[in-house]
Amino acid sequence: MNSLKLKPINQQVVAVVGASSGIGRITALQFAQRGAKVVVSARSQSGLNSLLDEIAQAGGEAIAIPADVAVFEQVKAIADKTVERFGRLDTWVHSAATAVIAPFERTTPEEFKRVIDVNLLGQVYGAMVALPYLKQEGRGALIHVTSVEARRSLPLQSSYSASKHGVEGFLDSLRVELQHEGIPVSVTNILPATINTPFYNKVRTKLGVKPTGIPPYYQPDLVADAILYAAEHPVRETIVGDAGVALDLLQKVAPQVVDTLLQALAVDGQYTSEPKPVDAPDNLEQAIEGYDHVEGDYGHLTIPSATDALRGNSFLKWGAAAGLAVLAFLAMRTLTDQKPL
Repeated sequence: MNSLKLKPINQQVVAVVGASSGIGRITALQFAQRGAKVVVSARSQSGLNSLLDEIAQAGGEAIAIPADVAVFEQVKAIADKTVERFGRLDTWVHSAATAVIAPFERTTPEEFKRVIDVNLLGQVYGAMVALPYLKQEGRGALIHVTSVEARRSLPLQSSYSASKHGVEGFLDSLRVELQHEGIPVSVTNILPATINTPFYNKVRTKLGVKPTGIPPYYQPDLVADAILYAAEHPVRETIVGDAGVALDLLQKVAPQVVDTLLQALAVDGQYTSEPKPVDAPDNLEQAIEGYDHVEGDYGHLTIPSATDALRGNSFLKWGAAAGLAVLAFLAMRTLTDQKPL
């Protein structure tokens, strides 16, 4: 896989799924600014229209194809119309997602299934429809945006965490099959930590208040940078955000300590003081208006990420990650030692 040479971005045709807001939106903008021909897709027609305007103002070339990723035929139409318009497909970026933030016992079977349909089956459908065109082109990239929750689940997010674990399992299987067959398509899993997007404004919640992620937050452009890097340099996976890197390492070596930390911090930590009724509009079943932008409400909680600044230098990156993990482990041990029995 490392010998695979991908095209420069300015020679690529790129489809970005889940592009109306957040990570998908900034990713599409950056691809267009770098000279790629871009196809953007989401359920929000208004979000797609405003994105096309931004891309045009930046001098880029793009078309929009509305789709619900839980419907295979609509996902297939994205790939088919991309090739119909531009003649080929070089990179497929799949970032569409939704969530229900609620205790598991308050999550209905229909809600759990919908999250799986969008977050897991939607990603599967994306790979199914993109792969034949990537093979036809002779090389290309499948880039799937999951979450650090593909490695470590959070409380109150059982369906979301399950869907992200499922995508990682799917990609691991697919990657080995393609390598075995000698098919020159890279498969990349992008695992963001907590990112400052409108995600927490849009998802369904039963907490009685607006939900929040577990700080620290990182800005969406860090994830876009990782995606664009993977479009030119085949990489297996990238965790975006130092906190996610440290959490992943700690989960591997001390999962019970992580359990204790999350029990202490990650339930109450997802509540804000801003009331939000259970029946407030959300994006679980359909798009909602008003959030077609890149950033969310938590810019004041964002920090830089050393491991992302070192992207491309694996030795320094993982050295920094190990140091962060040691510091986090010591902090967790201090927390558990102080926790009353």
